[in-house]
Amino acid sequence: MKFSVLMSVYYKENPLYLKKAIDSVINQSEKPNEIVLVKDGKLTDELNTIVNEYIQKYCGLFKIVEFKENKGLGIALKEGVKACKYDIIARMDTDDIAVSNRFEKQLKVLRENEDVDIVGSYIEEFEGDIHNILSIRKVPVNDREIKKYAKRRNPFNHMTVMYRKKAVIDAGNYQPSLWNEDYYLWVRMIMNDSKMYNIPECLVYARTGASMFERRGGMKYVQVDIQLQKKFLDMGFISFNKFLSNIILRTSVRIIPNKLRGWVYKNLLRK
Repeated sequence: MKFSVLMSVYYKENPLYLKKAIDSVINQSEKPNEIVLVKDGKLTDELNTIVNEYIQKYCGLFKIVEFKENKGLGIALKEGVKACKYDIIARMDTDDIAVSNRFEKQLKVLRENEDVDIVGSYIEEFEGDIHNILSIRKVPVNDREIKKYAKRRNPFNHMTVMYRKKAVIDAGNYQPSLWNEDYYLWVRMIMNDSKMYNIPECLVYARTGASMFERRGGMKYVQVDIQLQKKFLDMGFISFNKFLSNIILRTSVRIIPNKLRGWVYKNLLRK
């Protein structure tokens, strides 16, 4: 089963992290047939040097989609999906590290379940070194649990998903939705009757930091949360009562002091 890997990079990213991410994609037990790398705007010389080294070393493996200006993740991934040659696409972030048999395990699910449109997994969130695990983000496993959970929170870890291109396109593909490009897509896929699954294992090491959880606060986050929940309400995905309860819970987390928010994420919203 041939498949593409989709990654997006922009100028603020760490060249060393990018290298480690690409290495983890290339050194898989089941290797990709294509890596679509979206350059979301002009990159630094260091990032371009790394990208060019891989293009030269792995002739024909990389397909580059390049924007002259930064367009944002939603548009970058939308164009990236369209550029992918194969119907099976694996997403990967440019600062995370995939477990060496990630693709093998996900392809097995898709081979054996032709009705499954998307498969993700748990993640281990680390800081600095992959042995320094801060938390584990578990997500619901089966289709029914995923769709129920999606009414409250994002049911997938975006950097872990592998999906069928047709199902993504049929749901409208990625669209701009600040910090929620993936969540908005999953809900539209749910509304389009896509079948979903998460492997109950950690297949990606997700790079984070103790301060990342603390930063997820403030009125901008509150506004973005309200906008997304309003979209879900207008789509008929959630009821008005669920809309209100989601806003109350999310706003409560966004406006509490940073240190307390960090504790909530690590101790109540993670395992």
